[in-house]
Amino acid sequence: MSTLIDANTADTSATAATENKEDAEKVENSDRVSAHQTVFTLEEIHKLLPHRYPFALVDRIIDYVPGKKAVGIKNVSFNEPHFQGHFPGRPIMPGVLIVEAMAQVGGIVLTQLPDIESGLFMFAGIDKVRFRRPVVPGDQLVMTAELLCVKRRRFGKMQARAEVNGQLVTEGELMFSLVD
Repeated sequence: MSTLIDANTADTSATAATENKEDAEKVENSDRVSAHQTVFTLEEIHKLLPHRYPFALVDRIIDYVPGKKAVGIKNVSFNEPHFQGHFPGRPIMPGVLIVEAMAQVGGIVLTQLPDIESGLFMFAGIDKVRFRRPVVPGDQLVMTAELLCVKRRRFGKMQARAEVNGQLVTEGELMFSLVD
């Protein structure tokens, strides 16, 4: 897996996070209606993460608690390149891409942590990952990444889960490492 999260852009994106903090608090304190409120737009995500099409797998962030968790959305489209071969006649989103999408949501949390050295966060490992049901074109993948711990400001561990229509699709623990 090749998830890279640019810690150097965290300072330049801090303004966006501050501006959206009030919106995030509104989302956290609201009665959570199904119409998802946007906390980070695609443009703001691109300022935080180095991924681009076809490997940018988060369309927007709908919930964000600084230093703790983020919830992101991926609208799964039939036009995505991996569906040409996975599988013809029965397109299913590859499990590794679901895990990668969850890691990118986790990257939003990591890039916004205070006192993080410059460098790139890389996806360093996965544990206890389980795939519960397939993800197909037309699905809206809702991914939550919650920070479990940070060690020496260079290593992070997160609990992540992905759902479609409120049903669990994938869950697991994700590890990250900051590299120079």
